[in-house]
Amino acid sequence: MSVAFDKPSLWQRLRPVFQGFDLPLVAAIVFLSALALINMYSVGADHGTRFFQHARNILLALGVMFVVAQVPPQRIMSLALPLYVVGVVLLLGVEFFGVTKKGATRWLNVGVVIQPSEIMKIAMPLMLAWWFQRREGQLRPLDFGVAAGILALPAALILKQPDLGTTLLVVLAGLYVIFFAGLSWRLIVPVVAVGALGLSLIVAFEADICQPEVNWPGLHTYQKNRVCTLLDPMSDPLGKGFHIIQSMIAIGSGGVTGKGFMQGTQTHLEFIPERTTDFAFAGYAEEHGLIGVLVLMVGFLWLIFRGLLIAWQAPTLFTRLLAGAMALNFFSYAFVNMGMVSGILPVVGVPLPFVSYGGTAMVTLGLGMGVLMSIARSRGLMQR
Repeated sequence: MSVAFDKPSLWQRLRPVFQGFDLPLVAAIVFLSALALINMYSVGADHGTRFFQHARNILLALGVMFVVAQVPPQRIMSLALPLYVVGVVLLLGVEFFGVTKKGATRWLNVGVVIQPSEIMKIAMPLMLAWWFQRREGQLRPLDFGVAAGILALPAALILKQPDLGTTLLVVLAGLYVIFFAGLSWRLIVPVVAVGALGLSLIVAFEADICQPEVNWPGLHTYQKNRVCTLLDPMSDPLGKGFHIIQSMIAIGSGGVTGKGFMQGTQTHLEFIPERTTDFAFAGYAEEHGLIGVLVLMVGFLWLIFRGLLIAWQAPTLFTRLLAGAMALNFFSYAFVNMGMVSGILPVVGVPLPFVSYGGTAMVTLGLGMGVLMSIARSRGLMQR
C-alpha cells in the first residue's frame, strides 16, 4: 500500500525563515525608512543618483538584519569574545599601519579599506553582555572594574585616531550594558556631577579658555574648536561657526509646517553642509517643520521603546543586556545627531539612523536591528 505525500509549497518551505519576526519592530523600521527616502529624494536632488544609492543602502541594512535575525542568541553570544579581540587587534593595526585621510588615521587597508572602529559599535555591547552573563549571580565591584577596562581599551584607541564621534557611541553602548547590569547610582551620580561641574567651568571661562593660544589637555585642537564653536558660533561666523549657524537657520526657518517638499532654500541653495549625511536632519526640519520633526521623533521613540520591551521580555541576562543596549544605541545616534545639528551639542560626525546617507553606518545599523530581531524572534519561537 503506497502513501502519497503532497509536495510542500514554496511558502511552506520559506515560512520557518520568516516565522517569529517582531511585526511592531518591522513596522517602525519601514516607517523610518520611508521618511528617510522621502527626505533623501528632496535634499539629495542635486546629487544625481544619491537617492538610489541610499535606497540600496537601506535594502542592504534590511538584508543584514534578515540574515542576523536567523542566528540564535546563543550563537551570537559565542561570537562576542572573538569579535571583540578581532576589533581590538584591527584598532592596534590602525595605530601602526593605518590609512590617513584629512588628518585622521581611522582606516586600515586589508585588501579593502575598512574602518575598524565601526566593529566596536557592535562588539562592545556584545562583549560586556557576555562578561556579565558569565558573572551572573556573583557580581562584585571588581567585575564592574573589569568591565570598565574592557570598555576603556578600544575607546582609548579610537579617541587617539582621533574620532570623537565614534568614541562617544562606543562608550555609550558599553555604559548602557554596565548600567543595565546593575551599576549603583552611588557610582553614577559623582561622575555626572563632575561632568556638570566641568561643563559649568567651561561656560564660565569660555572667553579665556577658547583663545587660540590656550591648549586643552587630552584634546586635539579641532575638538577644542568644536566645543568653543558650540558655546559661541558667532565668534567665527564665516569660518568654524558657519556650518552650525546655517543649520540652525534652516531648522528655525521651517517653522511649524515647513517650507514644503523640495522647497527648502537653505538646503537647495547649498548653505547647509553635508546635507545628505550628518546634516540631513536640518534639511528635513526646514522642509517639514516642527510637525515633520515630531513625526520623525515618534518613529524613533517607537523603535526605541519596542527594543526596550524586547529587552524586558528577553529570557536571559545576556539577551536582556544586549537588547537594552541596542535599543538605546538608536537613542544615542538620534539624540547626538539632532543635538549637534540644532546647536546644543558639539559637531562630532554622528549620522542620524536611516536618514543620513552612508553605507558603513547602514550596515552597522542593520547588525543592531538584526540582533534585536534575533532576540525577539527566539523568544517568539520558544512560546509556540
